[in-house]
Amino acid sequence: MSRRPAIAYAALALAAAVLLQPATAAAPSPARVQVTADEFRLALSRTAVRRGPVVVQLYNLGEDDHDLALRRIAPGSRTWRVPVVTPGRVHDLEATLVPGRYRLWCTLADHRARGMRATLVVRRR
Repeated sequence: MSRRPAIAYAALALAAAVLLQPATAAAPSPARVQVTADEFRLALSRTAVRRGPVVVQLYNLGEDDHDLALRRIAPGSRTWRVPVVTPGRVHDLEATLVPGRYRLWCTLADHRARGMRATLVVRRR
């Protein structure tokens, strides 16, 4: 008996096993929110996202430097930070967010008091 048919059958069995594997759920792609900073306001491209991975992009359209802090409104919540972004520049922050309301603000000087704050809602779905 030739080995070729045995090898061909083995190859077919392996291919069938691979093709018949149940599909695994793909990881969700991150939601994206662009935060535009200008003197002295923050504008969000959307005010709500679903829970899970999120990319928050700070785009500085102003004439001054700006940064961004992001914190869930809940006791003991973590604060995420985007470092200082110079005018005309962009910086992305990748985070995994749980449902709730999040405050966003510029931490530099008196920028928050002058209006550089916003709210983002993270929904369960």
